[in-house]
Amino acid sequence: MQDLAVKLEQILNHTLLTVGQSEVTLGGILTLAALIVAVFFGEYLLRRYVIRRLLRRTRLELGLQYAIARMFGYFLLVIGVYIALEFVGIDLSSLAFLAGAIGVGIGFGLQNIINNFVSGIIILAERPISLGDRIEVAGIAGQVTKISLRSTTVVTNDNIAMIVPNAEFISATVTNWSHSDPKTRFRLPVGVHYNSDVRVVEKALLEAAAECEDVLQDPPPAVRFLEFGESSLNFELRVWSRTIYKQPNLIRSKVNFLIWDKFKEYDIEIPYPQQDLYIKEAPGSKDG
Repeated sequence: MQDLAVKLEQILNHTLLTVGQSEVTLGGILTLAALIVAVFFGEYLLRRYVIRRLLRRTRLELGLQYAIARMFGYFLLVIGVYIALEFVGIDLSSLAFLAGAIGVGIGFGLQNIINNFVSGIIILAERPISLGDRIEVAGIAGQVTKISLRSTTVVTNDNIAMIVPNAEFISATVTNWSHSDPKTRFRLPVGVHYNSDVRVVEKALLEAAAECEDVLQDPPPAVRFLEFGESSLNFELRVWSRTIYKQPNLIRSKVNFLIWDKFKEYDIEIPYPQQDLYIKEAPGSKDG
C-alpha cells in the first residue's frame, strides 16, 4: 500500500513540461482544474448572492442589476483564474510571449467570436438592451431573457428561443420597444366605402378605441383621414398602450374586432377593390 502511494506521488510530481521557470506536473494540472471549477462555482454563488441580497434591495432597474452582476462575475473569474495559476506555481510572466503569439494566431481565426465578445461587453456597459426588453433585430422579434458575452437569447411570442450574436446589436439597427418607456403607439389602417360619412367613421373608430381596455386614454386615441384611395377612403386609427407591447399583434386584433362591430352598428361598409372597365365603340364600326 505504501509502495502504491509512493508511485502515485511520483506520477503526480512527474514534470510533464517546463514553461519558463515553472515545472508543470500532472498533480499541478489536476489541482489547477479543481481550482478553476471551484472558481466558476464560487463566482456563480457570489453573483446570485449579489443579485438576490444586495442589488434587489436597491431601486435599480432589473436590466441594470443584471449587467452589474455579470460584470462583477467576470471580474471574479479573472481574479480567480489568476490566483489559481499562481497557486500551482505557474509563472505568468513566462507565458506573456507565448500568449501574445497564440493570441495573434487565434485572433485571425476567431474574429467573429472576439467581435461578439467585445460586443457583449459593450452591451453590458452601455445597456442598449436589457433583460425583459421587447426588441426586433435581424428579422427576429421577441423578449430578451439572457445576455451573455457571446450571444443574447431572445424568446419569441411562439416561445422559441433565438440565439442572436451580440455583434448584431452593435452593427445592425435594433428596435427596442421598451428601452425607456413601455408606452407605445400603434397605427391601425382601415378603408371605408366612398358613400360613408367621414364624421361617423371617425366617431366609430374612437368609440372602438375607447372600449379596448388595453388602449390608453392619455394620450388619447386619434383618427387621421389619410387619402382618397382608388377604391376606398383611407383612415388610420392611432392608439397608445403600455400593457401588451410585448404582443403588438394582440392589441391590433382586439381593436380590429371592436372596429368591425362598430362599423356594423353604424352601417359603415368596407369596400372590395374594384375597377371600372369602359368599352368604346371603334370609329367607323356599324351594328350587324
